[in-house]
Amino acid sequence: MAPRDPEQPVTENLLAISNGETCSESTREVKHHTGHDEKISCGPVKVKSETLLILLTIAGVVLGLILGFSIRTSDPSPEVIMIVMFPGELLMRMLKMLIIPVIITSIVTGLANLETGKSGKIGGHAVAYYLATTTLAVVLGITLVSIIQPGRGGFNKDDVQAENEDRVISTMDTFLDLIRNIFPSNIIAACFQLDRTKLTPIFKKIDENAVVNLTGNVTYNVPVGYKRELEKVGSTNVLGLISFCVLFGVVIARIGEEAKIVKDFFNSLNHIFMRMIMFIIWYSPIGICSLTAGNLLKMKSFQILVETLGLYVVTVISGLVIHCVVVLPLIYWLMTRKNPFRFFMGIAQAFLTALGTGSSAGTLPVTIRCLERNLNIDERITRFVLPLGATMNMDGTALLEGVAAITVAQMYGYTLSFGQILTISITATMASIGAAAIPSAGLVTLLLVLTAIGVPTEAVGLLWSIDWFLDRIRTAVNVFGDCIGAGIVQHLNQDILKQIKAEEKRESLKSQSSDDSGHLKAPQEAPLTDSGLSMDDNKRDSIV
Repeated sequence: MAPRDPEQPVTENLLAISNGETCSESTREVKHHTGHDEKISCGPVKVKSETLLILLTIAGVVLGLILGFSIRTSDPSPEVIMIVMFPGELLMRMLKMLIIPVIITSIVTGLANLETGKSGKIGGHAVAYYLATTTLAVVLGITLVSIIQPGRGGFNKDDVQAENEDRVISTMDTFLDLIRNIFPSNIIAACFQLDRTKLTPIFKKIDENAVVNLTGNVTYNVPVGYKRELEKVGSTNVLGLISFCVLFGVVIARIGEEAKIVKDFFNSLNHIFMRMIMFIIWYSPIGICSLTAGNLLKMKSFQILVETLGLYVVTVISGLVIHCVVVLPLIYWLMTRKNPFRFFMGIAQAFLTALGTGSSAGTLPVTIRCLERNLNIDERITRFVLPLGATMNMDGTALLEGVAAITVAQMYGYTLSFGQILTISITATMASIGAAAIPSAGLVTLLLVLTAIGVPTEAVGLLWSIDWFLDRIRTAVNVFGDCIGAGIVQHLNQDILKQIKAEEKRESLKSQSSDDSGHLKAPQEAPLTDSGLSMDDNKRDSIV
C-alpha cells in the first residue's frame, strides 16, 4: 500500500464519502490539516446517539418546567431553590473546569497546525476572511441584542445592580484595563487573576466653626479627587490567555518540524478535552432540568421567562438570517463580482445537511462534493480551506455568543460599559475559533465570554434548554460561510493555482519521460563460464 501524501489534508476515507460511497463502519477517521484525527460519522450509530441526546435535552426541559411549576405553587424558600438547582450547579462547575484547558489547547492547535509552506498565501487569505466575517457577525449580534434587549425584566437583581453601580470609572480607564489584560505580566496568574483600575477617593479635612447645640469646631472630610490604583480581581484573565495562546501557536507553526513534538502534545490534549466535554454533555439533560426548574422559581413570573426566551430566539435567528442572506453574499459579490445566490444553489445540499446534523465536521464530505462538482472549486482549495473552516470559522457561533452574553447581563441587570462590550467582541471572536466543530460545544466557550466580563453564569442553563434548536441554524450559517470563503479564496489565488498546475504537469511529464527511458535499456552481456567463454558461445559451440 502506497504511503499517504503528508500534504494532503483530507484522507482517502473522506474522498470515498464525498464521492457518495457508503461506510462499512459507523464512523470514518478523517485527518485534517490540523494534524489530529477527527471522527466524522456516516453510519447509524452517530445518528441514533445524536437523536437520543436531543430527545433527552427536550425531556430535561419539559421535566424542568413541570418541576418548576409544581414547586412554585408552594412559595419555596431559598433553601429549596438551592437544592433544586444543585445538579445544574454541578454541570456549570464541570464546564467551568474545562474553560482554561479548552481555550489553551484549541487555540494553540488551531494556529500551530496552519501550513506555512506552499499553502501559506492561501491559508493567509482564508484566515483573514474568517476573522473578518466572524468579527462582523459578533458586531451584528451585539447591535441587535442592544436594540431588542431580550433580557430586560429578568431576575430579582437588586443586590447585583447595587454592586454594579458601586464601581464607576471612566471609559479611558476601562479601555486601558482591556489593553493591560491583553498583555499579562504573569501567565500563570492570568489563569485566576486580572488587573482592574480602582479609584480611591482622596479626602481633605476642613475645620470650620459651627453651631451644634454648642458653639465649637466641626471637621469635614471633603473628597477633592481620586487616586488610580491597579487591583487584582479574582477572575480568569481570558484576553491575556488568548493573546498568549495565539502567539504560542503562531510561533509553533513558524518553527515547523523542530516543534513537532510540542504540536503533537497539544493535539493529543485537545483530543482528550473534547472527549471530556462529550462526557459532560451527556450529563447535561439532568443539569438542564435542574437549571430550568431553578431559574423558573427565581423568575418574577413565567410570562417574563417566555418573553425573555422568545425575544432571545428572535434576536439570534434575525442575526443569523441577516448574516447569511445579506452580509456573506455581499462580501462574495464585492470580492468576486459573481452572483452569490447562484453560488448558494450549488451548495444547497450541504446547507440542508448542516441543518439536519448540527455539525460542521459531519457535513464536511457533502460540502466538499458540492463545491467540487457543482461549482468547480479546485480540490486544492476545498481540501485545505474547508477543514480549516470547520475548525476556525464559526460565524454563527460567535454571533450567538455575543447575543447570549449580553442577554444574560441584561437578565441580571448589568449595565455594560464600552470596555465590556469590546471585551465581548474580542472574546467571542477568538473563543469561536476554539469552539470544537461538534454540536453545542459553543456553549462551553459562552461561559468563557461571561467569565471575561464578570457576569454570573447560572442563566446559561435557560439558554441551553433551547440551544438544540438554534444549534442547527447557526451550524448551517457556519457551513455557508466556509463555502463562501472557499469561493473567495479560489478567486484571489487563481495565479497560484495555475502555477501549481503547471508545476505538477511538468513533474508528470518528467516522471513519464524517465519511465519511458527506463524501458530502452542496453542488452545485458551473457555471463561467462569457467572456461572464459560466455554461455551463448558455449551454446553455439555445442550446436556446431
